Amino acid sequence: MTSSTSGYDTVVKLPSPRGPLSETVIGTLSGEPDGRPIPFTDADPYGEDLTIALHTLYELHYCGFDDVHPAWEWDPRLLELRAQAEIVFLAALRSDVDGGDDLNAALDALLVEHVPGSGVSHHLRDNGTWDEMREYLAHRSVYHHKEADPHAWVIPRLRGRAKAALVAVEFDEFGGGRADRMHSRLYADLLEGAGMSADYLHYVDDVPAPAIAIVNMMSLFGLHRSLRGALVGHFAAAEITTAPSAQRMAQALVRL
Repeated sequence: MTSSTSGYDTVVKLPSPRGPLSETVIGTLSGEPDGRPIPFTDADPYGEDLTIALHTLYELHYCGFDDVHPAWEWDPRLLELRAQAEIVFLAALRSDVDGGDDLNAALDALLVEHVPGSGVSHHLRDNGTWDEMREYLAHRSVYHHKEADPHAWVIPRLRGRAKAALVAVEFDEFGGGRADRMHSRLYADLLEGAGMSADYLHYVDDVPAPAIAIVNMMSLFGLHRSLRGALVGHFAAAEITTAPSAQRMAQALVRL
């Protein structure tokens, strides 16, 4: 199909497989639904294979892929395969997060900017090279081509003030009604300005699992009503912490 999520028309191709599970998924989608069972192959929850398999399955609910039959989106055997992969991924996420029920403490910690800080944006601002910046832009493109799309899944699952507040922020994410100001479009413009491809998911085959797994996590939260609290929490955390890191990235671009 032809996608214009980022403001640029492009054909979306299936990614390259990175193991037996993703090979099964991608090979299956290359044909038409035929009723045959689709086997699940266990894999590392954060590994390249499961990450690409889940990304490909989730993309059916976004822009889809060129030459992939639209009936695959709701094929029950493919949904069962996705559910098995999600069980592995979600179990790892829950195991690796401390958890807790003190919301104020979690938000208070996010509101503190530690000085001096560390992280990718600090490195790029102070010492990063142009090649490192371009590599970072490619890694982040898997998320920024979608930007707020995963969070939009939660809108019909909220009520009252929570819905109104989230939609108010989403309105800005989607450009306040202006296509040229959509954040996904602005990122595509940034890629073009860096001499890179602005096409939707152009760099997915070049991006390692960690950057893609973050987007998978957002899709997982968004597509499951039972995880709507996790999606709202992720949305709040992302919005709270974006401004300081975005300022550092802008300073890095000016320096370079």
